[in-house]
Amino acid sequence: MRYLSLLLVLSIFTSCKKEKGQESAKISEQKKEVIVKDFGLTFNDYKVLKDTIKSGDVFGTIMDKYVFPDSLNVHQVTEMVRGTFNPRTIKAGKPYFIFLDKENPKKIKAFVYVNNKINYTLIDFRDSVSVVNKERPTTIKRRTIAAKIEGSLSETLSKAGVSASLAPKLASVYAYSIDFFKIQKDDNFAVTIYEKFIEDSIYVGVERIESSFFEHKGKKYYAFPYKISDSQKEYSYYDENGRGLKSMFLKAPLDFFRISSRFSGRRFHPVQGRWKAHNGTDYAAAHGTPIKTTATGVVERTGYTAGNGNYVKVRHNSTYSTQYLHMSKILVKRGQHVTQGQIIGKVGSTGLATGPHVCYRFWKNGVQVDPLRLKLPNTEPMSDNVKGKYLEYIKPLKEELDNIEVK
Repeated sequence: MRYLSLLLVLSIFTSCKKEKGQESAKISEQKKEVIVKDFGLTFNDYKVLKDTIKSGDVFGTIMDKYVFPDSLNVHQVTEMVRGTFNPRTIKAGKPYFIFLDKENPKKIKAFVYVNNKINYTLIDFRDSVSVVNKERPTTIKRRTIAAKIEGSLSETLSKAGVSASLAPKLASVYAYSIDFFKIQKDDNFAVTIYEKFIEDSIYVGVERIESSFFEHKGKKYYAFPYKISDSQKEYSYYDENGRGLKSMFLKAPLDFFRISSRFSGRRFHPVQGRWKAHNGTDYAAAHGTPIKTTATGVVERTGYTAGNGNYVKVRHNSTYSTQYLHMSKILVKRGQHVTQGQIIGKVGSTGLATGPHVCYRFWKNGVQVDPLRLKLPNTEPMSDNVKGKYLEYIKPLKEELDNIEVK
């Protein structure tokens, strides 16, 4: 009986001890603080205020309520940081963080202005006033997506777990091959992309397309980005045979326009008051509208004549040249290399012109022709040497796409 009593006491003691231990562990877990770090700062060390720039906010009014080191005032701080961070450039809608001393919440330790998901400006008040523009650490991940069209391209991408921001990128790649307003159910595609993440977890977006195909009405359209020379700044897209997907020429030198006068062998000139040939196409637009070169090339001439006003002529290759007349402003120089879509001037009415427009002239083999009636070529073809290297480069990428099962 004595032994049974002893066992009972020990059992109760052990149980109580175990319960106390469990309670202690729970309390310990509750007290364990989650450490939050960002912008190179540990949030737990400060009282942190997060807010968004509102319309009418200025740097001075945001910061004026806080105490700065060395008895500095807002004006002095503004002047000290202006070389790296111009407070006048803060924009409504942008988030910012203020880090305050826990013991003295009026004393500011740091200010962070967030430009976008990656870039931010840190004004550090901890030792002395310093300012630096920084980037959050990012990683790039590669993956391949394949899907059948269900609804719009954006909807299909979302269902496949991809950012809808990929849709306009794909539409741009295939702009000269596929009308995305006419894609059909059961059209399908596969695309290999690189995506950017902040600290390996926060999704930023699609960085670039490495390879893709889009099957539309039973035909596969492949696209691979490639630079045919070291001097080429941006990638051009080519198919599986090395043919450029992009047209060599834009349809017009302006984004928004109306055609006020077409290419004609006989037109009544509104200024000279007589019938004569009009070897160009007039695109009317507001004064100052940006004028784009319709194809990549080299600026052959710039200048002014009584008839043409301010003009730019671009030589694209041994076959094609274009000219842009009546500019209010010329933005390029003779001998300068320009790329398709680059702004070369502004719409004006200089020379013989009754209103703001650009007269667009087009030469093929030294003869002025109407580009609206011409079947324009695709991007400049690859040389045999470049084509061999290109085909070798895309071989594994194409094999990867072809082996993907589209569900």
